[in-house]
Amino acid sequence: MFEETTAPLSAGEFQTAASAIVANVEQVIEGKTATVRLALAVLLAEGHLLIEDVPGVGKTMLAKALARSIDCSVRRIQFTPDLLPSDVTGVSVYNQESREFEFKPGAVFANIVVGDEINRASPKTQSALLECMEEHQVTVDSVSYTLQAPFMVIATQNPIEMEGTYPLPEAQRDRFTARIAMGYPDAAAEIAMLDAHGGSDPLASLVPVSDALTVRRLIATVRNIHVAETVKYYAVNLVNSTREASELRLGASPRATLQLLRTARAVAALEGRDYVLPDDLQALAVPVLAHRIIPTADAHLTRRTTDAILADLVRKLPLPIERQQPHPTYAARPGGRYDSRGR
Repeated sequence: MFEETTAPLSAGEFQTAASAIVANVEQVIEGKTATVRLALAVLLAEGHLLIEDVPGVGKTMLAKALARSIDCSVRRIQFTPDLLPSDVTGVSVYNQESREFEFKPGAVFANIVVGDEINRASPKTQSALLECMEEHQVTVDSVSYTLQAPFMVIATQNPIEMEGTYPLPEAQRDRFTARIAMGYPDAAAEIAMLDAHGGSDPLASLVPVSDALTVRRLIATVRNIHVAETVKYYAVNLVNSTREASELRLGASPRATLQLLRTARAVAALEGRDYVLPDDLQALAVPVLAHRIIPTADAHLTRRTTDAILADLVRKLPLPIERQQPHPTYAARPGGRYDSRGR
């Protein structure tokens, strides 16, 4: 984690720095502004991003464009079936001259780690990222090595139905703050892509527009975004509804609640607000929670997706009103309102 003394940015400085990163990534990714902004929000929420979609829609391009937009250390890992955990975390090697073991850092020792096609590696190798993503450290031979801040894993994967892939373990999925899909571009964006990518690779000419210190200051700014008590209880109720849903056999974890609120703070800051609204939580419910929950067999047979189940839960959950003591309760009312600061 970065030092608490890192100074936050002013509102104007924050918008300038964030807009520069988004605009830089959009030089490579055409027509996906919302996706790019969400990816940046995950970075500013000190989280990790999973990009899941079919091949050829720009998953790795988005990850590499975001990484190259920041002047910090970047490492890329191509996940394959023969990749070993030590290739990711590092290994201790015996030095015959000094007669001691020396630690050789693996590819995870970087500010931004791009894991391409993460579900093509075995679960054993996938699990090598668990400690890195949660605790921002690597432990080898009983010695822990701290990872530099900011630290973010941006992983891509193909749908698990495709050949030669392994589904991510539940513990691994839960460490990804959000899962997004690129989707196919519209006709205009695809034509623009042909013009931009036809003669050259725009990623090769992409230059950084920010650095690690600025990103740390952006993160410090996001941490100061106000969250009203009623909004916090709304977040808890939203996540708790997944644990009680009859269509789900595994609901979202407390870690999901924390990451939902962190991401909501980042989204609010990117929209120029210093407070979080329930609308932010509703908009983030699917990307932050859908990959963490598991439907029942009956829901799977009826082809009910986790996205659809979450959308129903969000629609049915009452908006927060004044909190009652001693326990928070929320009563449904037509056109439920909250003030301009989400209270």
